[in-house]
Amino acid sequence: MPHDAAPFTAALYDAAALRSVEARAAQVLGDDYALMRRAGQAAWRELLAHWPQAQRIVVVCGPGNNGGDGYVLARHAQEAGRPVIAVHLPGQAPRSELARRAACDYAASGGAVEVFESGALPVADVLVDALFGIGLARAPDAVSGALIEAINAQSAPVLALDVPSGVDADRGHAHSPAVIAVRTIEFLAAKAGLRTGAALDHAGTVSLATLTQAGDNFTTDVPVRAERLAPIDLSRWLTPRPRDSHKGRNGRVLCIGGDHGSGGAIALCAEATLRSGAGLAEVGTRESHVTALLSRLPEAMAHGVVDAASLQMALERADVIALGPGLGQDAWGRALFERAMASGKPLLLDADALNLLAAHPFALPADAVMTPHPGEAARLLGCTTADVQCDRFAAAHALCERYACVVVLKGAGSIVVAAHETPRVIAAGNPGMAVGGMGDVLSGVISALRAQGLRAFDAASCGALLHAAAGDAAAHEGGERGLLPSDLMPWLRHFANPESVRD
Repeated sequence: MPHDAAPFTAALYDAAALRSVEARAAQVLGDDYALMRRAGQAAWRELLAHWPQAQRIVVVCGPGNNGGDGYVLARHAQEAGRPVIAVHLPGQAPRSELARRAACDYAASGGAVEVFESGALPVADVLVDALFGIGLARAPDAVSGALIEAINAQSAPVLALDVPSGVDADRGHAHSPAVIAVRTIEFLAAKAGLRTGAALDHAGTVSLATLTQAGDNFTTDVPVRAERLAPIDLSRWLTPRPRDSHKGRNGRVLCIGGDHGSGGAIALCAEATLRSGAGLAEVGTRESHVTALLSRLPEAMAHGVVDAASLQMALERADVIALGPGLGQDAWGRALFERAMASGKPLLLDADALNLLAAHPFALPADAVMTPHPGEAARLLGCTTADVQCDRFAAAHALCERYACVVVLKGAGSIVVAAHETPRVIAAGNPGMAVGGMGDVLSGVISALRAQGLRAFDAASCGALLHAAAGDAAAHEGGERGLLPSDLMPWLRHFANPESVRD
């Protein structure tokens, strides 16, 4: 498959890059305040688009430029005849020159201002969070935290400007407390931290206002933190096959795992391998699982494996090895793990293969892929799961550097990282996928794409995206709660053929 297809990815930036973009935009416009006016007006339009009947509007304004954006929005609401109140903390009236100007313009329009002391905020139909924006990289202090808790305690929907206050725009970490918004409107460019981890539960639905007009381009040559992958990007890699294709050209995957009591894990992996387009799927598992596996999936070539030596011929035939689903950590699993690691074949490690790797470090083959969830990542890094979730980008990069491999850090907003590559964030997937067996399916998907000729980073990226898109389609069909890994199988085939999806 070609690797130079037209990119559909969306750029994601960190706070440092966004400050550079802001400075460039202000220079292009020739007036710093013009950019703030554009931001506030865009936010007002966003509010009107989603809550057109809202009358009582409360705007919580911080002392910086995010607060200034809020005052501009409040002025538009005031001029539109909507009852509006701007609220700020004691001693935190606007401090920046731009915010003071925006607050003065709001006051000149007759706008009301209140100081939040304690307790509840004024009654509102919509509440606007313009407290901190990208400027907060630490936990809110006690006074600010009380205001954030008051925002979350009221019943009106919250529109956050740029970033929900309390959320780290770089890491995706949500401090305690942090605003829980129904919608967030970003300004200028998309933020990497809003696309992964806890931030997803705080930002709600995210839209982007670039604040540009014809001819404006504020992000040229600005460093990109990551790329966002959406289902449309599948067609970058999943192109139509030649008419004279045969099974040998589509790769042979050897799936190793399924110790006693875990035969279903390796069966899910093998089925996902075939549903994602591999030409052949071979399975090395416990003899007791072979009959059940073949009853479920007669297309697989299943072998009962007594010891590592009996796996050797299958290892030699394999183009890619999927190692770990249901493998276990006893003597049988460790022996198969060590034999597969020594094979030199392209390798995907998941589940117990990662636990064995954490306990018995090995040098991984070149271009190996690992797919840890946060708990497995913590064991591999010798830290806590909370540490991993606090900065998912940093954890993924640390794994990549320590093990010299491609890393798919699973979870909300899965992150794919490889050396010398721009990280990718998967903009798909849903909470229904948090169930045992989903990772086994992902192992099969990525291994199948690797066997079909994608380089490791692209196979990991495309595989994580294909898996998430299938999960979303299955959830849409029957709901998130109760979603099973096997529900993804027909949708894997569907999204593995994006040309038919478009038709």
